[in-house]
Amino acid sequence: MKISVTKAAKEWGVSRTTIYQKINDGELSRTADKKIDASEMLRVFGEPTSKKRTECSTDSAQSTSLNSQSVQYNTDIEHLLSLEKLKNEHLRQQVSDQKQLIDNYQQQVNQLNKTLEKANASIQDFAQVKLLEFKQSKLNDESQHEQEPDAQTANIPKKKKKRWFF
Repeated sequence: MKISVTKAAKEWGVSRTTIYQKINDGELSRTADKKIDASEMLRVFGEPTSKKRTECSTDSAQSTSLNSQSVQYNTDIEHLLSLEKLKNEHLRQQVSDQKQLIDNYQQQVNQLNKTLEKANASIQDFAQVKLLEFKQSKLNDESQHEQEPDAQTANIPKKKKKRWFF
């Protein structure tokens, strides 16, 4: 198929000057009727841009659809990632709060243990004092029982002897 320089320039998206330079340099040939064979244009310039544009527009529509889906998918993934990060941070905060509660409870347990130890020590001291008092009272009772016969005689009035002096 033979085409004019102007038509070739339009279809391949190059200037007419560029085509004439290629002809003058011997890179591109034209026929006696000054037309260029399409196969020569293909050899030198590759596929025509109008054909590329048509293919690109078809590919572009498909590509745009795929890109749109890809963008939406990426957006969804980023959104899910953000949500998971927020959940993760929330869980970290909950763990931190629970650790703080455990520390507080541990301090309370330690304080209660100290209070319990003091109370036990006081109870032991009190018990020892009471035991000593009990032993002391028992000793006193025993000593009273030993002294009781003397006390009985002591309670009986002794008759005073009257002495007569002349």
